[in-house]
Amino acid sequence: MKRNATQSNNQTDQAGQTGQTNQAQAQTQTAPTGATIAKLAMVITTYKRQNLLATLFDSILALEQAPWRIIVVDNEHSDETRGMVEEFEAKVTDRWGKTVVDGSGNKSRVVYAPQTENLGGAGGFSAGVKKAYELGAEWFWVMDDDVAVLPDAIAKLAPWTERHEVIQGSRFDYDGGPFYWQYDFRIGLGIPNPIAPAAFGPAGYRVMNTLCFEGGLFSRRVVKQIGLPDPRFFIYWDDTIYGYRASKVTQPIVVPDVILRRTREIGNWDIAGVRQLNSTSDMNRYHIMRNRGYMARYFMVYGDYRPFLFGLGTIATAAKEVIRLVAVDREHLRTGLVQIAKGWWDSRKLLHDTDWRPMPAPLDD
Repeated sequence: MKRNATQSNNQTDQAGQTGQTNQAQAQTQTAPTGATIAKLAMVITTYKRQNLLATLFDSILALEQAPWRIIVVDNEHSDETRGMVEEFEAKVTDRWGKTVVDGSGNKSRVVYAPQTENLGGAGGFSAGVKKAYELGAEWFWVMDDDVAVLPDAIAKLAPWTERHEVIQGSRFDYDGGPFYWQYDFRIGLGIPNPIAPAAFGPAGYRVMNTLCFEGGLFSRRVVKQIGLPDPRFFIYWDDTIYGYRASKVTQPIVVPDVILRRTREIGNWDIAGVRQLNSTSDMNRYHIMRNRGYMARYFMVYGDYRPFLFGLGTIATAAKEVIRLVAVDREHLRTGLVQIAKGWWDSRKLLHDTDWRPMPAPLDD
């Protein structure tokens, strides 16, 4: 599993890191220590990575504030993961006790949601957000299994929820350094802006038009208005397009507060000490290209599709993947090129699929 699906190949920015860290510290100092988020549901998607999931569970138990629900979407549907969740549930109950009854009549904070097949990150988050929505969650905090939340993460995020409905916290990379995430999505081209400023400026946040399902937080009203994440992406671009859709009904922001750290080491190519191009899988390469077909269809829905510009963005995306193959994943050069070409071809079919429809919205309460 990616971030499996979340741009696991977003790049670490060394420039401006001191400014980011200082701003994050300043913001943390203003956050009330007891601040919490009403009916906050953590939505975790996992697949065959029990060691990483155990680290995430340990970090959740160290949170200073209790989440209302913790939805664990198990794409493997394994006995091992089920056992881990049961043990985790007992520890959570010892730590925080049970809480008010949810939409299913359950009082436990932990909800195990096994899937009958591997839905990928996109399908897992769609299923998890749907489950949390049905239970009555007011806020959705989504993440993969390869992160660890920081103890004061909820307290840091809580003040932002008073005025904003989609919030992306900052992260540490697996090596402990700041992780630069490409928050500015160039809609015409359909690619992230690799040179968007890293500093947050006097406002203390930056407006974004995308999202990352690696710590992204959004409200029930947003889900009601735009619907669930689209499971058809399987992996990659699913969170980007969900953030794009959210930007049509509210103003998403990225904030300097560091709320989690990545726990999975990924091979990479350091580019002049400023950016990193991360290793990825052939499965990701295929979906990076194929899902541009879904991306274009959503742009059409909102009147943002520009065929010539989008075509240039597709060429740029393919070129980046070829560079990644040569620089980082050379051992997969032949198979990788095949998957890039296959994904590109399949994206064209999606672009002209007369049966395609966007995810339904709004949702019913």
